[in-house]
Amino acid sequence: MRYRKSEKLRFFVATWLVLLVASAAYPQSDQNVPPRPTRDPIHMLVLGDSILWGQGLKPEHKSWYLVKMWLEKKTGQKVIERIEAHSGAVIWGSSVTENPAVDNREVNMGRPTLQEEVDNALRSYPDPRLISLVLVSGCGNDVGVQNLLNAERTSDVDEMTETKCGKPMEDLLERLVRSFPAAQVILTGYYPFFSEKTRNDFVVNALARRFFKTQQADTHKMTSKEVFERLKINSKQWYETSNRRLAEAVRKTNAQVGAERVMFAKIDFPADYSFAAPKSHLWGFNRSPFRMMALFLSFGKVLLPTNDEVRSQRTASCNEVYAAKPNETIEQTKERKAGRLLCRYAALGHPNRRGALLYTQAITNILSSKFLVATPAP
Repeated sequence: MRYRKSEKLRFFVATWLVLLVASAAYPQSDQNVPPRPTRDPIHMLVLGDSILWGQGLKPEHKSWYLVKMWLEKKTGQKVIERIEAHSGAVIWGSSVTENPAVDNREVNMGRPTLQEEVDNALRSYPDPRLISLVLVSGCGNDVGVQNLLNAERTSDVDEMTETKCGKPMEDLLERLVRSFPAAQVILTGYYPFFSEKTRNDFVVNALARRFFKTQQADTHKMTSKEVFERLKINSKQWYETSNRRLAEAVRKTNAQVGAERVMFAKIDFPADYSFAAPKSHLWGFNRSPFRMMALFLSFGKVLLPTNDEVRSQRTASCNEVYAAKPNETIEQTKERKAGRLLCRYAALGHPNRRGALLYTQAITNILSSKFLVATPAP
């Protein structure tokens, strides 16, 4: 019987994994001998939003890059990645009108949507069967962080999450397994932004006032304590509900295609890892003595910069994207400046280098046992 090249690749890697497990159980004389490389590389496709893009991180610190390095070390094969993920991506939406032609993917734009990312990938590969692994994250931007954190009731968080992370994600996952028939798909989860371990000081309060609405026209003026309590409760609800709904989307997709093609990578995220917490795994503010002094002298008018690795490059791109236009109205100028401010601070609350390692570990734990499970081609 003759086999196609992609089938040979799957057979080789599956066999290699069996031998790897066996070698762990029966130690050999030389455990430092690397696996023999094969001729065919592993093709990895990365889709999604800022989570898998690696907002604020240098390329060599992003989770997808660390996964690539792990795979190459474990298999002895070259990994060729294609990155379609970018900051701000939504799953789909006809109302998303931003110009998709943005050079810096740190700039938070809804387009290309995840569905458009899939389109771009399909046009880029001569044969979609070449793809062995798809990493994907999504639905957080569809819900909207501001909407989540400003929800008045936990039931509102549940409803938004169900609507945006339910059927849209199921449709996307089913398309992925159909479009890339030889690939294992891994969907990553999210994390709680705030927790009881978050430092509730004037800097965090200023962030809440500047970036989150937190005040409703038909309610009393909320105190700082009430605002902080809402942020904590809604963050926890988002973490639990999104994990549950995304895992359900994975289960339904596998049931629909009749095979375990998709795996959910839940991110274990204790309270100490949240924003402005003692062991935060998220980007925050640069609280150097010089920056803090400038903040005090300006009476809070000067915002602290973020402490991510690519702040300067992102700021330059944000200034370019949100540059003033001729004949702007007062309302357009106000909207443009607000967009530029959000763009500059887009890394806030995203996984830092330690957070990226959490995602890497969650993904590689799955790959250790599930990578390239042989799947019959249709």
